[in-house]
Amino acid sequence: MTHEPFEKNSIILLIGILIMVSIGGLVQIAPLFWVQSTIEQVKGMRPYTPLEQAGRDIYIREGCYTCHSQMVRTLRDEVERYGHYSLAAESMYDHPFQWGSKRTGPDLARVGGKYSDQWQREHLINPRSVVPESVMPSYPWLAKTPLDTTKAANHLGTLRVTGVPYTDDMIAKAKADIEAQVNPDSKGVKELLARYPKAKVGNFDDNAETVTELDAVIAYLQMLGTLVDFASFDASGPNLR
Repeated sequence: MTHEPFEKNSIILLIGILIMVSIGGLVQIAPLFWVQSTIEQVKGMRPYTPLEQAGRDIYIREGCYTCHSQMVRTLRDEVERYGHYSLAAESMYDHPFQWGSKRTGPDLARVGGKYSDQWQREHLINPRSVVPESVMPSYPWLAKTPLDTTKAANHLGTLRVTGVPYTDDMIAKAKADIEAQVNPDSKGVKELLARYPKAKVGNFDDNAETVTELDAVIAYLQMLGTLVDFASFDASGPNLR
C-alpha cells in the first residue's frame, strides 16, 4: 500500500503534513501579493463623524457586540431578513470590526433608519417598553451622562494613523461637528455634511441642553448600513461612479 510508510513512520507523516500544508498555504496566500486590494471600492463610504465614532466606542464599551452582529451573510434567509449582504468596504474604517458570530439580538448591519430616534431612545433606556419579550439590558445612564468631547480630535488623529482618512480639517473641527450634528439649527450643519455626506442630524436624545452619550449611540445606530446605495451597487464591477 502506498500510504503504509506514512502509517508506520511518524517522521515521514509529519514531513508529508508539512508539505501539504505548505502547498495549500501558497495556493491561498501567493495570489494576494498580486492583488492591489481585497476590499472593493464602493461609492458612499466615508469615515464616521466624530459623534458616530463616539457612539461606536460606547457601543463597544457597553458590550453590545456580544449579542448583536454587524454582518449580513450571503445566505438567502439572512438577505431576506436583514437586507443586502455586507460588503468588506463597509467595515474598512472599523477598528476593530464588529462582524460578530453570536446573535442574542438581531443583526444591526442594516438598522440605520429602520426605526425612529424616539424608538431607539426608548429601546436603549428600557427595551421592554417597545419589545416586551426583549432580554436586552437597560442603559438609562446613557441619557444622563454628558458626552466627553475634549478628546474627540485626538481620537480622530489616532485613527488617522491606522489608515482612516481623516483630514486636518476634520480633526480640527471634531468638537464643533459633534455639537452641529445634534443641533439641526446650527450654522455648522452645512460644513458637517460637506465633510461627512449622509450624516444624520438631529436632537437624538430629545435633550437640547446637553450632548449625551445617548446622542452618540443613536447617531451611530442610525448610520449603520445607510452609506452604500445598494440600488445602484453592481457586485460584478467598479462602483465609484
